[in-house]
Amino acid sequence: MRKPRWWAELSLIAVVYAAYSGGRLLVKGDEASAVAHGLAVLRFEEGLGIDAEHPLNRWFTDVPALGVPADFAYASLHYLVTPAVLVWLFRRRPAHYRTARTWLMLATLLGLVGFTLLPTCPPRLLDAAEGFTDTMAHFSAYGWWGGEASAPRGLGGLTNQYAAMPSLHVGWALWCGVMLWRYGRTLPTKALGVVYPLVTALVVMGTANHYLLDAVAGAAVMGAGLLLAPYALRLADRIRTTPEAPPVVSGGWETSAGERIPGQRSVPNTADDTSSATTR
Repeated sequence: MRKPRWWAELSLIAVVYAAYSGGRLLVKGDEASAVAHGLAVLRFEEGLGIDAEHPLNRWFTDVPALGVPADFAYASLHYLVTPAVLVWLFRRRPAHYRTARTWLMLATLLGLVGFTLLPTCPPRLLDAAEGFTDTMAHFSAYGWWGGEASAPRGLGGLTNQYAAMPSLHVGWALWCGVMLWRYGRTLPTKALGVVYPLVTALVVMGTANHYLLDAVAGAAVMGAGLLLAPYALRLADRIRTTPEAPPVVSGGWETSAGERIPGQRSVPNTADDTSSATTR
């Protein structure tokens, strides 16, 4: 199989990410329905006794040594580690790169479908009576962000703060973890593949940016992308290898037996000439 070209891959990833980011902004949804969905998720978790966001958020808020690094991790690693793993695969594991890239892109687009169908208010934007603290706003003096998720101050309007379900922070981290575990050749690399998605799941809940079920949904989206990737690759290969119809030299005109195209020189029929000479 031909090795992917870096400039073509970069262009493809840029187009997909731009489409994802633009679509994410266009499907913000209204605040009332997003809050209702967020409360429904929280009540469901409370009914099952799995609302891990509450104790984690209190812990991260009360202990700045945890909360501040977690805020930095939430605001940056999502955009640094994933591209780094893509580049690593492209350079060191080119035989597996195309499948891995397709898996990531499909899961990302499926995440956009989730944002569209189920705009969800994150815990940090719920009423204060629900007991959550926005750690990024609480510790905003330490970073470049303000009170609107991880966006730099003054740019909060360029983000969709109701895109909590599914958590692609967790989904992308899980993808990175699988890649590092499967294709890494050293124990530290494989260990990072296990630790990174687990820490990311704790960070998104502790900072009150996601619910536990958002993290579960992020993992589910990645699973769906993994299942769909082989079909997408086969379809792409089929499109790429479809033979083109040969050019029609006559421009679509057909001639009947014995008819000559104007200007065409006649070619003597040697078989007829031979037969005529024999009969003479």
